[in-house]
Amino acid sequence: MRVAFVGKGGSGKTTLSALFSRYVAARGGPVIAVDADINQHLGMILGVDEDDLPAAMGAHLREIKEYLRGSNPRIASAEAMVKTTPPGRGSRLLRLGEATDEIHRRFAVTTPEGPGLMVTGPFDEDDLGVACYHSKVGAVELYLNHLVDGPGEYVVVDMTAGADSFASGLFTRFDLTYLVAEPTRQGVSVYRQYRDYAAEFGVRIAVVGNKVQGPEDVEFLRSHVGADLLTWFEHSRSVRALEQGRAFRLDDLEPANLDALALLLKHLDAQEKDWERFGRQAVEFHLRNAAAWANRATGQDLAAQVDPEFVFGPAALGSHPDAGSHADAGSHPDAGSHADVASAPMEPAASLA
Repeated sequence: MRVAFVGKGGSGKTTLSALFSRYVAARGGPVIAVDADINQHLGMILGVDEDDLPAAMGAHLREIKEYLRGSNPRIASAEAMVKTTPPGRGSRLLRLGEATDEIHRRFAVTTPEGPGLMVTGPFDEDDLGVACYHSKVGAVELYLNHLVDGPGEYVVVDMTAGADSFASGLFTRFDLTYLVAEPTRQGVSVYRQYRDYAAEFGVRIAVVGNKVQGPEDVEFLRSHVGADLLTWFEHSRSVRALEQGRAFRLDDLEPANLDALALLLKHLDAQEKDWERFGRQAVEFHLRNAAAWANRATGQDLAAQVDPEFVFGPAALGSHPDAGSHADAGSHPDAGSHADVASAPMEPAASLA
């Protein structure tokens, strides 16, 4: 299951992303936490020192594209592949259960409390004034488009703040989106935007209150978001300790906050996996981007990259369930092998913590 945490800056979405990732990992399932925020703080809250962060996906888009395109005959080169390019027969697909493929090996590290961590990377000096952060987040969109996640497997994405999360098709790549809102007018200000965008594309959304200090705060949230309010987190001294870098264990959380984490997981697990919608929207946003800018940027008609015979989801793995497998490529008898790692070799994998 894939879940996004969104909200205005300062709402606490990064902290809740980290707490939820740790909570789910403690229950034994494979979990990848992805920092897709322009402010890269998820690793710090998950206990990863700056020197131990994984390689930034946003800085290695070409290598990622080269690997994922595999032997897909509809994608002539990495340069012809854009962030919305959907997988097709011959593409390399990713798995979480046995994440031994080159993408997970190179761009994920294991955090001290169990979740894996992947990061888009921050802006650097070369980006300032000339690049859009969505170019880095595009790596996450490619990753999710090529991921086949199964029951009991989780990807938790800390999205960029505000309604900017809806500036690309990435917001449709999730089974559920949690909107984190403080009980203030500013805190709920983005709710209507999220609600309207989500409804237009059938994106499931639930509101999670944060920094709640009493019944009046809960009533305030209910008065603004109604039945979309799923649960809330009380103001927490133990969370403040976590954010200040002091010793913290999940058991340090207040009982009400532990109950809120349990409800988040229960609600996520209750969502029905809709691979048909996922595939349909992946193609829709790819065609939109192709017409708007990508055809012009690449000098090609990228609508031709859509494989009408490709079926998203576990069926795409065919008889090749191994992680990192090629999608069933018809005339490609070596589908399922990833020994021929693209024409441009990738650098050595990042060490796991």
